[in-house]
Amino acid sequence: MIPYTSSLFFYVMSLALVPAIIMGLLGKNIKYYGLLANLFILFLVFGQSWEQAAYLVVFYLVNLHLVKVYPRLKKKYQGRWLIWTVVIISLLPLLASKAWAVFVPNFLGFLGLSYVTFRVVQILLEIHDGLIDEVSWFDFTYFVLFFPTISSGPIDRSRRFIQDLNTRHTGKEYLNILGNGIYKIFFGVFYKFVIGYAIDTYWLEKVPSGHTFLHTIDYMYAYGFYLFFDFAGYSLIAIGVSYVLGIITPENFNKPFLSRDMKEFWQRWHMSLSFWFRDFIYIRFVMAALRNKWFKNKYAASYLGYMLTFCLMGAWHGLQAHYLVYGFYEGSLLVLTDYYQRKSALYKKYKSNWFMSAVSVLATIILMFFGFLLFSGYLFT
Repeated sequence: MIPYTSSLFFYVMSLALVPAIIMGLLGKNIKYYGLLANLFILFLVFGQSWEQAAYLVVFYLVNLHLVKVYPRLKKKYQGRWLIWTVVIISLLPLLASKAWAVFVPNFLGFLGLSYVTFRVVQILLEIHDGLIDEVSWFDFTYFVLFFPTISSGPIDRSRRFIQDLNTRHTGKEYLNILGNGIYKIFFGVFYKFVIGYAIDTYWLEKVPSGHTFLHTIDYMYAYGFYLFFDFAGYSLIAIGVSYVLGIITPENFNKPFLSRDMKEFWQRWHMSLSFWFRDFIYIRFVMAALRNKWFKNKYAASYLGYMLTFCLMGAWHGLQAHYLVYGFYEGSLLVLTDYYQRKSALYKKYKSNWFMSAVSVLATIILMFFGFLLFSGYLFT
């Protein structure tokens, strides 16, 4: 059973959430029941594939052990080799799954592997940075295996999540959270199952076969709009369900079609993923490059950081050619955008002009939709 894809899932999930709603309205802390409901939903999700369930359990136990042992090892051993070792161990299932997926689908994989891996790696890095001393098994379990966002995000931050988890709201406060959550669920259902379904059924599937120029343009926009409404709808549903459990999961989209350049686009599109890559890859790479003086020019470090970050993001989606090209394309656009904005006198003079802003939005839309076309793999078939 895949989350948010069938009426049966919504029905069972709704029944499981009713006690949580009652407890929240009574001003009770719902985290203990929430964990039981969470594990029950996961049992339904993975119960039809005991192989995936076994992978998930092994992954959970190994990484719980890593998170509990690493703080003690950190006090005993100095050097970056230790954090690199534990992070690589945590990443191994994901790396193996991506590498072997080219030949053997779902090898060592399970639904949500990427997202639970990001959660664990985040905890390990924040322990390394001294932002977290340690994480209880309860908080770790709830955060890493949080069912509303396990399959496709959004990617939350552990400290923010755990603070929400341990916050006891009054009945009035919870009622406001619940209302916002239900609103997001219904809005997400409308996005995904009404608009997304209509685009897929009456536009995307009607695009004629054959890679002519007009057919390609038609497919590019059909796929791009479908991708947005389907994924943004899923994200809203996941966020809304999180609200019902008292967890204020961050937004994933913020009007991306109003972006005036590709840097702004990545501050509006799949924000939880782009911010995760920014904070844990891009910034760390640039800071290391500046600290160790790898490059004479700070912009060289930044530009290489863009390329590294987005090539890794492309590879994270998969090692097939279209994902790798997509990552290279997005990284290149960010480099060119930054260079143009720094060097162009025309941009500096007219960047606040309404006409220039409108042209910039239109140009960004074309660039982003071409990126969606690359991501779809349409050009590679």
